Parts: sequence; structure tokens; C-alpha cells
Amino acid sequence: MRCCPSLVALALIAISVLPAAAQTVPGKPNILLIIADDMGLDASRCYSVGSDQAPMPVLETLCGQGMVFDRAYAAPTCSPTRATIMTGKYGFRTGVGAAITQKGGAGLSANETSLFDVLSGNGYASAVIGKWHLAGAEDGLDHPAQLGVTGYYGTYKGAVRDYSHWDGVENGKPIEVDGYATTVFTDRAIGWIAAQQDPWFLWLAYNAPHAPFHLPPADLHSATGLVDDAGEIRRNPLPYYNAMLEAMDTEIGRLLASMPAGVRANTVVVFIGDNGTPGKVAGRLYGARGAKGSIFEGGTHVPLIVQGPGVTAGRSNALVNSTDLFTTIAALSGGHPQTPDAVDLAPALGGGATARQHVYIEHFSDIPPSGPDVYGWAIRDARYKLVAMQDAPQMLFDLDADPLEQTDLLSGDVSSQAQAAAAELQAAYETIRR
Repeated sequence: MRCCPSLVALALIAISVLPAAAQTVPGKPNILLIIADDMGLDASRCYSVGSDQAPMPVLETLCGQGMVFDRAYAAPTCSPTRATIMTGKYGFRTGVGAAITQKGGAGLSANETSLFDVLSGNGYASAVIGKWHLAGAEDGLDHPAQLGVTGYYGTYKGAVRDYSHWDGVENGKPIEVDGYATTVFTDRAIGWIAAQQDPWFLWLAYNAPHAPFHLPPADLHSATGLVDDAGEIRRNPLPYYNAMLEAMDTEIGRLLASMPAGVRANTVVVFIGDNGTPGKVAGRLYGARGAKGSIFEGGTHVPLIVQGPGVTAGRSNALVNSTDLFTTIAALSGGHPQTPDAVDLAPALGGGATARQHVYIEHFSDIPPSGPDVYGWAIRDARYKLVAMQDAPQMLFDLDADPLEQTDLLSGDVSSQAQAAAAELQAAYETIRR
């Protein structure tokens, strides 16, 4: 049975009214990773970027109770972000630098040590429910199992043609499903969590709010005046995108409300967007710099919220790369794998600083970019960001003064301060790629 917006209060109670004793449940925490597909920073009311955002009361409650990261970054498209979380490695090490297609080739190598390999070694039950998009045409339908996933159910490719009638994979076998994908994934997550006896990790990857934009079931959102008409959706997609986000939020609330109080109190929830908001709905917020598919802020600056036992409520200015979720989740489970590209966010979850000094972003493929895609790399420190677009002069931005990257400090008369900042970031890039 689906939840509806009028019942979201039940989910908020499940989040906020936790027994004091349950906050210190001994033993390892459960870990719930929720990935929203195509949700940039500007799509969340937890941040001060953008306007006309969807009401997401469950996520906003998590923001109020957990740690909100203001400087979290992912890859410009979905596959490389998922690969960084799965391995803790930058794309140039794994070969996954752009959205994986089914036109040929392989996806993420099964030879990588995956997050699921680490978790199984630490005694965790684990599963993936939802979008995979890490397999190429050569990998077959058992690719999740090759990467240590013992239970997989969801949409295998980058998108579905219809959220209510879609094909996917369940443990290596093709399936066809009639049911709203956001709800079906939530139903599966509720059932899987309820069956667990050991500490668990669930990778819950919603397709929402990725295209195709549509009108979700009425009991999952509060939008009014929307019509289920393809032409109207093409003309004005933002209200439908927001309705999809609210529907996802409603279902997240239903999932959290389904957990017994002790289980919920011992569960760390990690919520992240996998890349920036699509340009069709981001509008002109980022100007010529672009949104999803871009190495600029609009394509890579994403929401990241962590809430649960041991996490201090507040906001963090710590620099975060999506690779860091690999090490952080592994550490929460009791493991400490070594990777040069990821740091443990534990100090930041307690309100402190981390060891990360730079965020590195890349976007590459053997297939020439088309449309709004921007290939190249970028690197930022606490203030400045150096952008190196493929076959173009480098650009430098002061993100403190210019968070939407409208003024290139390497254009025109270049100050000595800008020259020094660019040189430092170039050196940091070369150290990473060494």
C-alpha cells in the first residue's frame, strides 16, 4: 500500500521520535544508501541554490537532523558516479568516465574490489535495489553478482521508457514489471529490510527524477493543475520533475516508517544525487556553464545528507568527492580499505574536518561528446576551481565570490593571485594523475 502526502507526517514521526536508548544501540549500524538520479544541488530546499523546488518534507527532516554537506561533488553523469562509490576510485583508474551505453564494450571491471566485497567480509547482509547502469553490452545480466552483490533487483540500463511498465533484471534473469518504479523499488526495499537478521547495507538507487518526465500517481505528490499530456510535459517539464521528486520523497518516508523503532535508530541514512539536474529543468540558473553532463558546478555539485547514530546535526564545509562514500560506508561497517582517491568522512560526520584538500572531477569517453556534454576535468580547493575543458583554454573561478561560475579569472587581465591559484590547482591535478 502506497503512502500519500497527507500521511507523510507518519514518516516524519518515524524519523524524529526515536527512543533515547535506541540512539546508542550497540554493535554495527545498518546503512541505507539512497541515490537520486539526476538531482543536483539546485533541486533541494536544503540548499540555497535555485528556486521553485519540490516539497520534500522527509528529506528536509533528515537535513534538519543530520549532517548536510555543502561541498559534495559527483561525476557529471550517472555511471561514473556509481563506479566511484562502488570502488572508491576515480574514473581514470577504472575506465568509467561517462554514461555506459549498450552499443558495445564493457562496464565496470569485475576485477575491482567492490564495496560489496568489503561489506561481505565484515559480516553485512547487502543488496542493490533499483538502477544499476554499471554494465556494458559485454558484461551480461549477472554483472552485479560479479561485483559481489548477492541480491539485485531493478532497472539495468540508464533509463526506463515508461515508469509504470519497464523491463529490468532480478539476480541475473530478465524481468518485465507493471508497477510504478519508485513504488516497486520501495516495496522491495521494505521487504528486504524486514527479512534481515544481521547488520545490513542496502544500495537503493531510484530512477527518479530521471527522464522520462511524467505525472506520478496522485497519492504520491501534492501538485495540482498538472495534466498527463506528453506535449504539455515537453513544454513545461519542471512541475513534473518536481512531482517525481516529491513522489520519491513520499516513498522514502514510507520506507523509513516501515522500520521498527530500534532498527530505524540504528540505521545510518546516506542520501546523494548522482549528478547535476538536467538542463531542461535547471533552466538558466547556471547560464552558459550548463547542468547535467557538464564539469561545471551545475553538472557536479550535488546534495549529500547523512543522518543516523553517531552523526551530528549541522552543516559541513568539508570537501567531498563521491569516492569518499566507499571509504565512509566501509568504515561504518568496520572495514578500512585503502584507496588513494577516497577519505573517510567520519570526522565531518562529527562536525570536524577531513583530510581531503581537493575535489577532482572528470568526464571522458571514446565516444565524442554530443549535445550539452562537456568533457575534460576540473579540480577545486576550499575556494578556487580550475576547469580544463577538452580542447579549450583553462578557466578559473572563485567559488566563494562566484558560486555559479560566471566570471573566468583567467580571461583578460589575470591577477597574480589567480595565476598562483591556477598553478597550485594544476600541480594538485598532476599529483592525482601521477
